[in-house]
Amino acid sequence: MNLSNLDWGIIVAFFAITLLIGLYASKKAGKSTKDFFLSGRDMPWWLLGVSMVATTFSADTPNLVTDIVRKNGVAGNWVWWAFLLTGMATVFIYAKLWRRSGINTDLEFYELRYSGKEATFLRGFRSIYLGVFFNVMIMASVLLAGIKIAGIMLGISPIQTVLLVSIVTVVYSSMGGLRGVILTDFFQFILSMIGMIAAAAYIINLPEIGSVQQLIQHPNVSDKINFIPDFTDMNIAIPLFFIPIAVQWWSAWYPGAEPGGGGYVAQRMLSTKTEKDAVKATLFFNAAHYALRPWPWILIALASLIMFPNLSDIKGSFPDISNDILADDLAFPAMLTLLPKGLLGLVIAALIAALMSTISTHLNWGSSYIVNDFYNRFIDQKADQKTQVLVGRISTLVLMILSAILALYLTNAMQAFNILLQIGAGTGLLFLLRWFWWRINAYSEIVAMVVSFAVALYFELIYLAQFSPGETPGLEPWERMCIGVFITSIAWIVATFMTRPTNKKTLINFYETIQPHALGWKPILKEANLKIEKSTSLAQEIMQMFLGCIMVYSFLFGTGYFLYGSYQFFAICMVLGMFSLFSLVRMWK
Repeated sequence: MNLSNLDWGIIVAFFAITLLIGLYASKKAGKSTKDFFLSGRDMPWWLLGVSMVATTFSADTPNLVTDIVRKNGVAGNWVWWAFLLTGMATVFIYAKLWRRSGINTDLEFYELRYSGKEATFLRGFRSIYLGVFFNVMIMASVLLAGIKIAGIMLGISPIQTVLLVSIVTVVYSSMGGLRGVILTDFFQFILSMIGMIAAAAYIINLPEIGSVQQLIQHPNVSDKINFIPDFTDMNIAIPLFFIPIAVQWWSAWYPGAEPGGGGYVAQRMLSTKTEKDAVKATLFFNAAHYALRPWPWILIALASLIMFPNLSDIKGSFPDISNDILADDLAFPAMLTLLPKGLLGLVIAALIAALMSTISTHLNWGSSYIVNDFYNRFIDQKADQKTQVLVGRISTLVLMILSAILALYLTNAMQAFNILLQIGAGTGLLFLLRWFWWRINAYSEIVAMVVSFAVALYFELIYLAQFSPGETPGLEPWERMCIGVFITSIAWIVATFMTRPTNKKTLINFYETIQPHALGWKPILKEANLKIEKSTSLAQEIMQMFLGCIMVYSFLFGTGYFLYGSYQFFAICMVLGMFSLFSLVRMWK
């Protein structure tokens, strides 16, 4: 594409502002690991909430949503909408527990909750397993989206794309630490939202489309607009709705939607000033993540079914695109090429912002594991703060290089999404219960991790290898995930009862520090003669979780009904959403 001087000016200004923010934050970031990885625990809750939203507003997310909508309609988004249940459980049940722990990374939890060499091994192994393997996989899928967007919109090669993004992101991430990431996230999120809303508004009003009403009545689109799949066809309803809402949200570990909280979400909660700030930050994140952001992407995805109804239409318009990456997710960047000059530069800058905000967070999060839970724990426990920050900056660079290499081998965003879901299948229940059931130990987690990975390895490398390219496997992705959940859950539960419990002294210290609900801790409390602290009942917290879900889903679907012109349903959703919000505020107080 030929970008105007105005387009290039906007893009260059974006890079300049981003680097200046990183330079500004670097004044404090280099003082200590607390400043570098936790921003000194003095950032306001709303800024941390925006940072979480910006991180999940990745360049691959609109590509993924486009892939989903083109294949399964708007209702296909339940594959990630269902994770709202996980998010609200984190808000009202787990956020205060994480902040109460006072730890620096969520991996420190293992030696706070468990005892013995097995706990030490678990912390060290997961620092590499999550900090390197998982992190690199996530960043590679994000970079893949950048490769596709840059290939269509800028006509540059995959290698050029990863080099450009990697150099700029590494510079400001390594300079400013988490403070720099959070401040740039705020700027990048605002830019991203403005760009996406403006792009959707322009595309919907193209002569070929006309308006939202004409869009949803088009024969290519009319059967794709429902929020709930057709329950008369269980072959569609089961994978699109029932599995995500009944199984996936609590059973599968997925970055940004970890059951019980974890990863960069836990990092933000640990960075808050107080427990209440941790709750408010995660509540804001979940409301904005599910109710505020999706509709511009969905509208553009639906419009792509008119402009590029088939993959052959995309290939015909962009013949230089490699067949290796030709998939439905390419329709999103293809639609953006229809934008006029000026707006095009703004949207490209917005997509770069979304890409870099996600990568910068994962770089800082991953390097925090490497420094705090591997280097400082196993290599040099006496390392001074400046040395640890230096190791963090070096690990940031290494993680970026590995991600860039892997990105060149992936083909589409849904592929990476399914792989990550399969690897985490079955571990979620353990992460939810380990706070509330004293009997779970380090061996439970080790077995869950090993078995879930082994099952994923079997399906991805052995089972799927039996089928030739283009041939449909006998087991659908959701069936493979459910099998993984069942096998992994049985394995870790059996391992829990077959291995020795955690040291009683460790359990008592954990309970006194965290003060979780006492239901699953009664044997320990009785033996140690500990008093049960009065707190919010678990039933009340579950009700808050339920009301939070009703509120966000009401606003999400209410916005959709408003765009569709269904004002009666819009009003119903708004009333239900406001009632849930009012009830939630009263109950929380």
